[in-house]
Parts: sequence; structure tokens; C-alpha cells
Amino acid sequence: MMQPMTERPGRQEHTIPYYQPVGSECELFRHAHEQHLPLLLKGPTGCGKTRFVSHMAAQLGRPLFTVACHDDLTSADLTGRYLLQGGETRWVDGPLTRAVREGGICYLDEVVEARKDVTVVLHPLTDDRRLLPLERTGELLEAPPEFMLVVSYNPGYQHILKSLKPSTRQRFVAMEFGFPPPQVECEIVARESGLKHEQCAALVNLGTRLRELKGQDLEEGVSTRLLVYCATLINAGMPILEATRSTLVEPLSDDADVKEGLMEAIHATFG
Repeated sequence: MMQPMTERPGRQEHTIPYYQPVGSECELFRHAHEQHLPLLLKGPTGCGKTRFVSHMAAQLGRPLFTVACHDDLTSADLTGRYLLQGGETRWVDGPLTRAVREGGICYLDEVVEARKDVTVVLHPLTDDRRLLPLERTGELLEAPPEFMLVVSYNPGYQHILKSLKPSTRQRFVAMEFGFPPPQVECEIVARESGLKHEQCAALVNLGTRLRELKGQDLEEGVSTRLLVYCATLINAGMPILEATRSTLVEPLSDDADVKEGLMEAIHATFG
């Protein structure tokens, strides 16, 4: 069996992943969960979608099953399959099936990357039926009230062959994520990295400037995640220019001219 997914345990009272709200997203998530509605998150890479889901699952005390979708992900990877174990053929639940059985939250990250048969499996779970048919075992699972389906994708990378059909999109309550406002992003970077607030503010200002290059020299802007990585390296003692090159330049482009332009902006910020 392929192992394309990772699984996170349920809530532990003393470990709730840090997340800084920027609007009413936490309230919307709670209402969607209470009303048994599936949720679609849209936003650029590294803006906090996955952390947000982890935070809310912990707040609600529900087990979280996270699946990183990709081109080879099939419906069987989500629902389960028969495997040979100890000389016997046994059925093994996939993460979606486990989430339904346990009343957990199943999060499909970058769902548009998965094969088309995946959305077919999701449809009965995203309307008033809330059912998961398991054809291979003959079961028809009814999702308990605690179960919730959350999916996400990055519209910036959407392609005509990699998009959600309207018939699928309109099965979800949706919210759009963006990068946090500078003051909030500065607080996040400082909290996650331990770097002094004034240095984090300079990094965030730099990130904001580099994001203005999206669609021109860069396919995607600097993520909050990369800013945290950069601040973490600086806080650990790495020289600023080396840290910024390895986190804010090399991950964004392979083009020598573009990288030179990014380094010029970094030198203008930090000298």
C-alpha cells in the first residue's frame, strides 16, 4: 500500500498548535463543524492553512488526519485496501475512512493534485447524505456529527487540468487565506523563531517588498513559513545575508538574474 499520507493524533490538553487569527476564520471553522459542513481553504503556499487546521482540530478536541495530495493519490489511498499481513489478507482503513469511523477531521492538502476519482469518493460526504461507501467491503459508513472534511488548494498554481469542478466547489463552505497584515505577521515570526521583534519587522517588510514581484519575476511570493525559517536561522547565529539567501532567494528562483535582484533588495534592507 502506498503511504502518501501523514496522520496527526488527537488533541492533547497541553499541546495546541500556535495560530494567530487575522479575522473571523476560527469562528467560521467552528460554525462549519457544528453544522456538519465541509470547508474549502484557498490561499498561497506557506500562508498558514495547515497550521490553522491543526490548531482548530486541537481546539475542538478531534483527531486530525492530514493527507498531502499528489498526482498518484487514488481513492483507495483515502478509503483503504486489502493487504497481506501475517499470511492473511486483511482490510486496512485509509485516513478518510478512519476519520469517518472516529469522528475526526480529515484534511486534504492541495486536493486538486489528486486523481479525479478522489472527488467522486468525496461527493457523498459533502452533501446532506454524509456517507462513505466502501465498495470493496460492502460497507456504507454514515459520518458521525463530529466528522468534518476540510480541503485546500493554491489558486495561484491552478491550471485548467488541475482545478476543482464547479460541481465540487459548490459542495463546500469556502474561505480565502492570504498573508497576514505586517504587524500580525511580525508577531507570528517572532513567536515562532524567538528572534527579536525589531529584526522580525525588518524581515516582514522585506517579505512584503519581495511579494510585489509575484507575477513578474517570481511565480510565488515569499511565504510566512520562509520568513519564519529565515528568522530561526538568524536567531541561531547564522549571518543575516547567508540566512536570507538560503531562505528568501534560493527557494524562490533558479534564475541567476532574478536571484541577483532579490539579493539587491536584501542588501538594501540589511546593508
